[in-house]
Amino acid sequence: MAALAKKAASVLPVPEPNLTSDEMIARAAALRPKIRAEQDAAEERGSYSQELHEEFLKAGFYRAVQPRMFGGYEFPLPVFYRTMAEISRGDPGIGWCLTLCASHPFLIASHWPEKAQREFFSTGFYASPHRPAPLGTATPTSGGYIIDGTWDYCSGIPWSNYFVGGAFLLDGTDSRAIVQVVLPKAQVVVLPDWGGDRTLGMRASGSNSVKVDKVFVPEHYVVHPPPMWAEPTDIIKGNGTAGTRLHGNPMYLGRLMGPYHMSLVAPVLGAARAAIDEFEEIIKTRKTMFPPFVLRFEHGDFQRAYGHATALADAAEGILIRAGQIYMEKCQRWADDGTMFTLEDNIRLWGMVQQAGQLACQAVDVVFNAASSAAAKKGQRIQRYYRDCAMYRSHISSQYLNFAAPIARAHFGRKLELFGL
Repeated sequence: MAALAKKAASVLPVPEPNLTSDEMIARAAALRPKIRAEQDAAEERGSYSQELHEEFLKAGFYRAVQPRMFGGYEFPLPVFYRTMAEISRGDPGIGWCLTLCASHPFLIASHWPEKAQREFFSTGFYASPHRPAPLGTATPTSGGYIIDGTWDYCSGIPWSNYFVGGAFLLDGTDSRAIVQVVLPKAQVVVLPDWGGDRTLGMRASGSNSVKVDKVFVPEHYVVHPPPMWAEPTDIIKGNGTAGTRLHGNPMYLGRLMGPYHMSLVAPVLGAARAAIDEFEEIIKTRKTMFPPFVLRFEHGDFQRAYGHATALADAAEGILIRAGQIYMEKCQRWADDGTMFTLEDNIRLWGMVQQAGQLACQAVDVVFNAASSAAAKKGQRIQRYYRDCAMYRSHISSQYLNFAAPIARAHFGRKLELFGL
């Protein structure tokens, strides 16, 4: 296969054309004290503050995976997820909120047509949640569709400028085909159903519901079949996706299963690192309850817990970053010689990243159990991280045992009933 060539010239300038990936990651790490100082308020509010939003804008986080053609940095996916893990080390809920709205320029740049991309990216940066489940309807009309429905768990919507959701196509047939639709945020109602004690954890994740009441969108705002589940017919034919043709970057092949779960695990990895940070502070400042009365970091029981949690977090990070690298390698291989990035490849990346999530959660378990009951009190950081991990574990995407059989079914060419394929 011939090397990909960019189709169109740049439309918008990149704010910092020489910004490096290491500089972006360092900016995220430097914001950790400010993010941690906002933890309580962000939980009560349901998302991070205007001040942090401005910091994230200035740092370029929303533009990390946005195409350079439209003023983004177009960093490789592993760079983005390393950056988001650093943000999440400040607070996993804040990290979840940012990751789940800053990751989706990758979705749009991969699968929406050039006309739509020019409109969506015209404001300089694009941010949106993506709720792929068909919780609404799309009814064809002259020039477009009428969209109606309510989508819950739209993480990142408070600081997004668009919304993407799945909808059943009501075209008069019995197929009940599913489409994915983009709506400007001005056309949706964000419901006040997140924050405070409404959920056990991830209270700062901005996962509000979104209501849409019979809104018109033009035809090019809707794509079908759904990019998450679709068999890659155009990829098989060597045509790639709208994004590979437009941007000349095989990353925008947009095989979503692995990257989407990376977006959930980066905040959980941040929770593991944050819990270990807090545990270190505890064991360096508190003494043992029984003789010998020494600072806890000097005692084998606490050394064992610290080392175990650190090893689990290191393993989780290794899997997460390697999964991102594998994604990039498979996309590049497709561009170089046409080797397919298959459905099996796609779902195996998802399963691989699920294991990273489990390891990160286990690290938090180790810390929570070893930090004493004081860490379980309301307002304690380790308690917050433990609750946030509990929310991840309940997410449908994290159910690794449910996803194990589909990996085998993909390998043996059987129907993937879990995905409707």
